[in-house]
Amino acid sequence: MSPTTDRTIDFTTGAPVAGSLDVAWVHGAAGEPNLQVHHYDEHTVILRQSKRVTYEAPFLFLLFGEERALLLDTGATEDAELFPLRATVDRLIDQWLERHPREGYGLVVAHTHGHGDHVAADAQFADRPQTVVVAREAEAVRDFFGFGDGWPTGAVTFDLGGRVLDILGSPGHHAAAITCYDPWTGILFTGDTVYPGRLYAFDFPAFRATLDRLVAFAETHPVTHVLGCHVEMKRRQGRDYPIGATYQPAEHRLELTSADLATVRDAAHAVAGRKGIHRYDNFVIFNEPGKADQLRLLARGRLHQALAKLTRRN
Repeated sequence: MSPTTDRTIDFTTGAPVAGSLDVAWVHGAAGEPNLQVHHYDEHTVILRQSKRVTYEAPFLFLLFGEERALLLDTGATEDAELFPLRATVDRLIDQWLERHPREGYGLVVAHTHGHGDHVAADAQFADRPQTVVVAREAEAVRDFFGFGDGWPTGAVTFDLGGRVLDILGSPGHHAAAITCYDPWTGILFTGDTVYPGRLYAFDFPAFRATLDRLVAFAETHPVTHVLGCHVEMKRRQGRDYPIGATYQPAEHRLELTSADLATVRDAAHAVAGRKGIHRYDNFVIFNEPGKADQLRLLARGRLHQALAKLTRRN
């Protein structure tokens, strides 16, 4: 079959399509791969770093359009041997192009936000042909996606070629945070703004305003899943794994719902005047955490790691 530039994939009819989240995520068990690959559907891939590589164990997302693919985040590890993200993405793109041949296929590497556990492997893509790596700084993000003076309250679109994403500014956790909505799958990719874990709101007024916008958006769009970039909660309600945990055998599911999103919004409004840590069933809000809050978090993590090391020795 010769390559073609004709658009042959309909990313609108029948959307949102049904995908699969029937997957056991890597969680730090012996023998698991350093980078897990799960096909949500033919054009959507979810990747996760193993906790045996980094306790952050972030999720990454690869979305294919007619003209280019979008990689959301590059994980927490720079070393290509330990974390072969570039090789994995190249293989996934090659496989997709075997099924959908076309010339001049591009890749955009962008980020849900600019913290180190989401941008570490950017350098792996620095010399990749037909690739744009969006810088992590807020100004670069606003310029690339074309927010202009509309940041952060305005939404913009980003076309992968027939697959048109909605991009929303989402500061609060990070100044350059964005949320991506994919009409093809109905997934709302919320980065570190909303996920089953510790929601660090370093700028709480901005965080609360972001949640207001996300809930309003979800009320007018078909949202199938809310997918963040981490899992830190346990299946047992109200319990989170300590920071630094490298083994999470009973972790919460990754996917949340629009109702969960509204619950986070409501909780943020409820604790708006109270800085510190606020625990809920499926998430923990850190309202502009102070030094004492951070020290308690780290102390709990160090105790957990010490006990885990002692258990392994015995």
